[in-house]
Amino acid sequence: MDREVNAVQRMQDYIKNHISEDITLLKLSEVACYSPWYSYRIFVKHTNMTVSKYIRSLRLSNAAVKLRDEDLSVTEVSMDLGFGCVDGFQRAFRNEFNINPKAYSVNPIPIPLFIPYGVKYRNRKEKKDVMGSKNVFISLVEKPERRILVKRGIKAEEYFSYCEEVGCDVWGILKSIDKEPVCLYLTDKYIPKGTSKYVQGAEVPMEYRGYIPQGFELMTLPKTTYLMFQGEPFEEEDYEEAIMSLKYAIAKYDPAPLGYAFDDSEPSIQLEPIGSRGYIELKAVRRK
Repeated sequence: MDREVNAVQRMQDYIKNHISEDITLLKLSEVACYSPWYSYRIFVKHTNMTVSKYIRSLRLSNAAVKLRDEDLSVTEVSMDLGFGCVDGFQRAFRNEFNINPKAYSVNPIPIPLFIPYGVKYRNRKEKKDVMGSKNVFISLVEKPERRILVKRGIKAEEYFSYCEEVGCDVWGILKSIDKEPVCLYLTDKYIPKGTSKYVQGAEVPMEYRGYIPQGFELMTLPKTTYLMFQGEPFEEEDYEEAIMSLKYAIAKYDPAPLGYAFDDSEPSIQLEPIGSRGYIELKAVRRK
């Protein structure tokens, strides 16, 4: 199983690094070190997607980010990402996101970007000791009153049950917004009856008047002081240990010497675990 997972991960890495090129199953099989037939079979098995669907979805999502962030024409983006013709790119983009690429470049509404999670990280079974000594950097952060575009679950109190309830494509929609997505552990006053404690969302300004995707809503949070806890950089496959290690440090931390106490009336915030910066979590505090 580990050999299969590593082979699929190599194919995923190759696709990511050569996404604007012509990617053939023969080349992927060379990367995987298996026959083309077997490489295709294990790719579908571990990603739940065909190779062509995976490549197309990643190319279209990369195209959407380029249209959102760069001053490029639809034709330029189409050529940059290896689409055969502009007409084909426009049809594929519209079928994937239900909006024309030109219209999206003018008004980049939230769309479900494809997030290609590596199978090597998703299928790990080994657990490491997370109670060892780790450096944690702590700083005070003042957040103004703001709104958060959120998708609520039903009973979820953590990521995996949330995905089961609402699907795992929420993060892709949030990543399409030009704001960093966040995960929130809501407190009682922010949880309507029949909705979840754990939600995913994106912080937006109070004056936000943009498109609200179906099933999402705007929630207002007050001006709040947070302690931001940031762990050491980590290898991407060690993300679980990075999260648990930081949570262990937060549970032991007493903010009293700084003149603060944890404020359990406001949500705590998680940022996406990115190895190069370390895992980050924010806990609300108040003056003692």
